[in-house]
Amino acid sequence: MTVTLKDFYADWCGPCKTQDPILEEMEADWGDVEFEKIDVDEHQDVANEYQVRSIPTIVVENDDGVVERFVGVTQRDELEEALQEAGA
Repeated sequence: MTVTLKDFYADWCGPCKTQDPILEEMEADWGDVEFEKIDVDEHQDVANEYQVRSIPTIVVENDDGVVERFVGVTQRDELEEALQEAGA
């Protein structure tokens, strides 16, 4: 089962900069999870597909689809719970 964490962000977004170090630490520890950063300005089509209305938005999904969605800066423990739920 593939588990993916999609981080929707923009360069001008202050809270996104707060989210970055949390995700970078997690990426080092969760080697089996795919981490994707998606710039909403460059990839509006993808943002629309995932119905991203504000950023940062983090979407955790697996082969079955979206497991969990977080809007705003999200702490590591909440994200890790979602990754475990997704089967990581």
